[in-house]
Amino acid sequence: MKVLAINGSPHKKGNTYLALTIVCEQLNKVGIETEIITIGHRKIQGCTACNACAKSLDERCIIDDVVNELIQQMKVADGILFGAPVHYADIGGTMKAFLDRAFYVAGVNHRLFRHKVAAGMVAVRRTGGMPAINTINNYLQYSEMFIPASNYWNVIHGLKPGDALKDEEGVQIARVLGKNMAWLLKAVVTHKQIEALPEVEEKTYMHFIR
Repeated sequence: MKVLAINGSPHKKGNTYLALTIVCEQLNKVGIETEIITIGHRKIQGCTACNACAKSLDERCIIDDVVNELIQQMKVADGILFGAPVHYADIGGTMKAFLDRAFYVAGVNHRLFRHKVAAGMVAVRRTGGMPAINTINNYLQYSEMFIPASNYWNVIHGLKPGDALKDEEGVQIARVLGKNMAWLLKAVVTHKQIEALPEVEEKTYMHFIR
């Protein structure tokens, strides 16, 4: 089994990265492979709503950049971790652009991420952690992903790189998340061998303009 961790911070070894490593350590302890990829420093354009991915159905965004590479890596991973810094009480712009495009492509291409185990973790100096983690969860819930829990909301605090390790509660949150994610991953992978997953229902779209 493998979990892919996406670090949406521009700081490769900052507090977001440290939070992801704590989660990954618990996964590694039970034999689950992990890989952390940092994208916060990359130039990632936002979705242009061209809908080309829904027409081509080739599992790619028409904007050819790192997003397409990561879509394929997420497709084959058993679990996915999303880590983000908090900017103005929500996730940073690069991470938002990445999630918008990756999840839209996945959604129109037969729901590539459906029934994968996934979780988010955010790092913040003081406040705004809850809106940020809720933003990540919006993508996971819409995509029918299995979301493991911790013993509190998945937020860790710190300003300078390394400060997050002093947040004892935040460290515990990440550690418990890793343990629960590992258990859920094993349960899902094992049960897939026994019983087929629920069938996909075609999405019902409505608007309320009459």
